Amino acid sequence: MNRKRTTALIAFSLAAAGLSACKNRDNTADTLAARTDSAAGRVDSSTRAMNDSAGRTDTTRNARRGGWTDSTILGYALAANTGEVRFGQLGVKKATNAKVKAFAQEMVTEHRAMQAEAKSLATKVKATADTTADNARDLLNDGRDQIKDLTDKAAGADWDKNYIDKAIDEHQKVLDKLQDAAKNTTNADLRTALEKATGKVQQHLTKAQDIKNNVLKS
Repeated sequence: MNRKRTTALIAFSLAAAGLSACKNRDNTADTLAARTDSAAGRVDSSTRAMNDSAGRTDTTRNARRGGWTDSTILGYALAANTGEVRFGQLGVKKATNAKVKAFAQEMVTEHRAMQAEAKSLATKVKATADTTADNARDLLNDGRDQIKDLTDKAAGADWDKNYIDKAIDEHQKVLDKLQDAAKNTTNADLRTALEKATGKVQQHLTKAQDIKNNVLKS
């Protein structure tokens, strides 16, 4: 083999080796990149799974608590007391029966006091009353409709009966909701306040029923 052919073969061999090395480096880089992407994908999947799990945990916790939170409980109490004060003010203005008028004034006085207690409690438990939840919003809307109905209705014996019937319905509704909230809250201070409030609402309900059965009966 002459010197020129030998030199050419050597050059070819070196070039082939260089290409092979480059190819191996490229393959190695591609493999590392693929592994990095795979690891990143696993991290993203793990993060999404953790977030989904946290969301399910919050939903489950609320479901176990009947959908109540400290904020929605306080919001419902605020809506209930606000509605009863307004309803009572209308009763004081339009009732013609002395017992009905006295009951209406009592509702204004006592629900204002309950409203103040609820605000103090909110500060104590460091929670903000949320009146946007369904329970509070429905109560406010229903109360507004009832006040409009009684505002448009002429005063008299029928008005007094209608007022007391609505007072019974509303107090029963609020009583049921407050009792449910008391069973589902994990806050001891809030539970104590709810038990006190339900006792007061039960007294109001009993008085309204007594007026209906013994004062306004035909």
